[in-house]
Amino acid sequence: MPLVGTGTLAATAGAEGRGLGAFNVIQLEHITAIVAAAEETGCPVVLQISENTVRYHGALRPLARAALSAAEDARVAVSVHLDHVVSPSLAEEAVALGVPSVMYDGAALPYAENVAATAALAERCRRRGVWVEAELGEVGGKDGAHAPGVRTDPGEAAAFTAATGVDGLAVAVGTSHAMLTRDAAPDFALIRALRAAVPVPLVLHGSSGVGDAGLVEAVAAGMTKINISTHLNSRFTKAVRDDLTAHPGSVDPRRYLGAGRDAVTAETARLLRLLNRPRAAVAVSATEPAAAR
Repeated sequence: MPLVGTGTLAATAGAEGRGLGAFNVIQLEHITAIVAAAEETGCPVVLQISENTVRYHGALRPLARAALSAAEDARVAVSVHLDHVVSPSLAEEAVALGVPSVMYDGAALPYAENVAATAALAERCRRRGVWVEAELGEVGGKDGAHAPGVRTDPGEAAAFTAATGVDGLAVAVGTSHAMLTRDAAPDFALIRALRAAVPVPLVLHGSSGVGDAGLVEAVAAGMTKINISTHLNSRFTKAVRDDLTAHPGSVDPRRYLGAGRDAVTAETARLLRLLNRPRAAVAVSATEPAAAR
């Protein structure tokens, strides 16, 4: 089906009380795995490409074109998103390629500079019909993001959104990037306060560190776009490692990368079903798979 914008998917998810799964891709196997999971579940999904991944590949164009092509060929609604961009020129390149949404990360800048840079990029993107996400409050390494002072203030978030004109806001509520365990403790009261103060969809970064029950409660409290990366990479890596251990003579990447792809498909499908429970039906049972905890 035609490419669907992230803004459209986020608006629908928010109106229906569901979470919009947004999963980072590093290579083609991630793209095909995530799209397969979306088709299996019938749930919309966002394919995210980070600036770090662009740096790894040495260029945005090849992976972005692959993601856009997969989205256009999918049987369900799929969007493509440029994630954690600190270079405005890279965001401009993504827009020129047809990527329908970008996340500008100016959180490391002083507040006034963050506002100015974000507003300028948002204005340029708005003229092209591109949905812009920004970040307020640090969602960084585990120690920093779990420090007591590292949280997004609701009043500041409302002012920032009004000053910049962004369409979505990533907020610091106690999660952290690159966590290998799922024991982060989001501040659900803060999420509710942010939801009441901010008129645009809220985005949860660092969601790999949040367990199933926490993800469901975060959506119920007001989070809409749920970003997950490290958790899927862990599943991918374990499957590849297990396959190579079981077949030490294997030299065909299609075999072990295929095992990683299948693992990502299975876990993405499980997470999409979890995130797409309507609020009225939200109830995470005690039977959460042990492997997911």
